Amino acid sequence: MQVSHTSAAVSATFDDPNLIAHAGLVPVMRLAERCGLSRLVAKKVKLTGASNGAGAAADAKVTSIVAGMASGADSIDDLHVLRHGAMPAVFAGIRAPSTLGTFLRSFTHGHALQLHAVHRRFLTALAAHTPLLPGAGERAFIDVDSTHKRVYGRAKQGAEYGRFKGIRTLHPLLATVCTPGSRPVIAGVRMRRGKAADSRGAPKFVKHRVSWRVS
Repeated sequence: MQVSHTSAAVSATFDDPNLIAHAGLVPVMRLAERCGLSRLVAKKVKLTGASNGAGAAADAKVTSIVAGMASGADSIDDLHVLRHGAMPAVFAGIRAPSTLGTFLRSFTHGHALQLHAVHRRFLTALAAHTPLLPGAGERAFIDVDSTHKRVYGRAKQGAEYGRFKGIRTLHPLLATVCTPGSRPVIAGVRMRRGKAADSRGAPKFVKHRVSWRVS
């Protein structure tokens, strides 16, 4: 038996209004609600000075972005996956990709630090509700390392041509934590320019930015 069409000539579209392509998001976002993600964002993230109401309903916008990323979205346009089929019947408060893009473009470095504060507190709550870091009370390993992330927009703040010729990157520091029985979990991020030395900002990052606790 042989396929009668080439892969380029075949496509699949899920356009039935009753279909839910990502029903697995229901327990994921319910766990996020239980751990206080929306509440933490509403309390900590204040986009003062943002124009056209971009800073309004930050909790709904952040949770929409998180849900989109959990569904495989890796760009602003991809966040439209949350509005396919009957997804709006399952989730309330979904924002359009254009709205989420305006929201993200309104962030300054200070606003990003507000999200870091949410991240630290949410990670603590998540570890308390799930076996995220089993055995952390006895032994945990913290690793601080640099990484490069390719970006494509020329307006990306901090993106530069650095170690990789012809490729624009961001060069953040990442702090991960794991235990002998768990995989590494990102506990903190510090953004830097693409040309930054690998160790730049590491001592300050360790001292002031990496704060997490598992109860």
